[in-house]
This record gives sequence, C-alpha cells and structure tokens, in this order.
Amino acid sequence: MKRNRILVGLAVIVLAAMACQIGSAPIAIPQSSATQPPSSAPSSNSSQPPIQVQAPSNPAAAQDALEALYQNAIPGVVAIQVTTAQGGALGSGFVYDVQGDIITNYHVVQGAQNNKVEVDFHSGFKTYGTVIGTDLDSDLAIVKVNAPASELHPLTLGDSSQVKVGQTVVAIGNPFGFNGTMTVGIVSGLGRTLDSEHATPNTPSTPGSGSPSQPQTQNFYTAGDIIQTDAAINPGNSGGPLFNLNGEVIGVNRAIQTTNFTSTGEPVNSGIGFAVASNILKRVVPTLISSGKYDYPYLGISSLPSLSLDEIQALGLTQDTGAYVTNVAAGGPADKAGIKGADPNKPTSIQGLNAGGDLIVAIDGHPVQQFDDLLAYLIESKSPGDTVTLTVLRGAQKQDITVTLGKRP
Repeated sequence: MKRNRILVGLAVIVLAAMACQIGSAPIAIPQSSATQPPSSAPSSNSSQPPIQVQAPSNPAAAQDALEALYQNAIPGVVAIQVTTAQGGALGSGFVYDVQGDIITNYHVVQGAQNNKVEVDFHSGFKTYGTVIGTDLDSDLAIVKVNAPASELHPLTLGDSSQVKVGQTVVAIGNPFGFNGTMTVGIVSGLGRTLDSEHATPNTPSTPGSGSPSQPQTQNFYTAGDIIQTDAAINPGNSGGPLFNLNGEVIGVNRAIQTTNFTSTGEPVNSGIGFAVASNILKRVVPTLISSGKYDYPYLGISSLPSLSLDEIQALGLTQDTGAYVTNVAAGGPADKAGIKGADPNKPTSIQGLNAGGDLIVAIDGHPVQQFDDLLAYLIESKSPGDTVTLTVLRGAQKQDITVTLGKRP
C-alpha cells in the first residue's frame, strides 16, 4: 500500500534513517513543513479542575531502576560496522537468540560487501557476521554471528500493543560511535507511518482511480505501526533497542525527523524519533531467520493519511474519520473486490483532490480513524491469502466488502 502526501509550505524537514554514514550521505526523505506562529495562552477556566499528576515518591529508586536496566541490557546490545562500495556505516543491533541471530535495521547493512559486517559486543569481543535476512518494508535485517555462548545475551521482546503515550522509554545504542550510550524519554505517539525502503512497481492505476494518464514516478510502500519517541536518537542509533522500564524491547530505533545537522551534514536529534514496534518483530523475525524474507499483506490502494475539514467538505463526505481511497492498483486485491478510488472526472475545489473514492471506516469491525489504523491492523494481524472485511462509505451508503489479500509485489 502506498500513501499520498499533501505537501504544504516551503520548508523541508529531513526524515533521516539513522545509520551513521562514513563517506556517504545519510538516507533522507524530504517532507514538508509550515512555520506556525506561537499560540497564545489559553484563557483560564475556573470550572475545569486541573489535571492531577502525582510526582515520583522516590527519585533515587527510579534512578536505581534505570541503572539496573542498563546493566541487564547492555550485554545484549551490539555495534555494527559496515563497509560498502560508497564507504562505511555504523549502526546498532541487539541479540535475539542464543543461536547468534542479531536484529538491526536494513539500512544499516544495506550494500555490505559480500553481506559481511563487523559486530562488536560491549564486552570487547568482536566478530564478523553475515546478513541472512532483510525486510525492506519495515527496515529490518538479521545478522548471523558465530560467538561464544557467554557473549550471547538475548533481549526480551515486549508487547508493543500495551505501550501507551507518556510511558518512559530508554534507547541504548552507538550514536556517533559512542558505544553503549543510554538516553531516556517518553513515548510521544503511536501508530505513525513512514515511507519504507521497498519501492513500488511502476504500474498504472485502474481507470477511474483518481490519477490522470501520465508517466509513473517512483513511490515506496508505507511502513506502519511506528512508535514515536523523544528519547535522543542520533546517527549510529539505528537498529538499536528501545526499552520499556521492565527492560523489554518495545521497538527498534529507525529514524528521526529533523531540520538540524552537524557541520559534516549528519542529521541531529530534534526530539522526534521513530522505532519499529516489537510486535512487528515477533511476526517478521522468525521468518527472516528461516527463509531470509517476509511477505507483507497487500491491499492495493493509495490513501490520504488523514482528512482536513476542507477536504471532507470538498469531497462531500458525511463522516470525519476514515481512510479515503485516492487510487486503486489495477488488478490488485482491492480492485478485484470492487473498492473504488477517486474519479479523475470528479475534481473538487482543492487542486489535485478528486471525489468519488470509497471512505474505509472499519476493517474486520475495527474502526479506522485514519490510514495509519488500517495499515497497522494489516501488518500486525494479517498475511497474504487472508481475507478482510472492509466497511466503506460510498456516497451516503455503508457497505461491507470482502477482500482477499495479496502480497506486496
């Protein structure tokens, strides 16, 4: 599935995949931004009671807990050094099992010569590893090492579905080559989406899908179920673990969004970091280890990420939430099931926005507030060949449509 993006403003925010690049520029995806004026302070409302927040009763105990988390976790965190044709890169990773499987990001090991990388353990032990599995859709990779049992300390994967905004989280990795660095923050958001590393095929949309006949441009499938955090993540943190306070891995640090750069052009943390949710790892990693790849479910639509009031009114929608289908891939699962994309012959008052597309409001009975919800459900719950029931709003009528999922081409 692809996601349409509405670009506003002229500034560019760089979404940088956070492998510390040596001799090559970091991966960057341009995003739009508009400078917002400072908001005025809200007027007081004496009838509204203040929010009650209980201060920590024992700060020293909290500090001790962080110290214990670090000591327990650091033996399982590794640094990964990669040599490529363009130079080199430094990233992070962590031990998944006692068989020597290491989890990291795909973009950390991308282009590794002969699929070989150097893996450095916190104890000082170093060895070479082989890239045995890659997942471009969620930016994951598995590196196999032959290491003594005393060096292999697997980290426990937590349940990312239980993560809440506001929870304290800890990132451990190797930013700018400073091995074993620990930073602390909170979960800032859930269910975010980013562009994946998996390019879509340049195929035309179905007639009436919302795109006039024109040469196709390169797009990327969307990566979903991303955790947002303000824990400091910088070049070299990519592939490292994001922990909850129980010492469980709830995510793999992947990227930051920033406008700040070092003198050498490397992106610098600005408080918006992203991690691949651990429940994706639970589905993907065993298959990567056994077969080297993982097939994601494919619906075959493009959708607006969310809807503004102007867009809702221009489209004549009777509901404020849902995933509005702008395009349907020709011959794809959604096309075969009868899902409708926007009609290029039905332009609206907003340039580039056409009416006539279905609004997906639920999947298998689960409400869809926006496209992120639809994608997260598919990635975490479904596989190619499964069927899903999409509840769509077509005009003023709701209807259920059954779709048999394919695999991303």
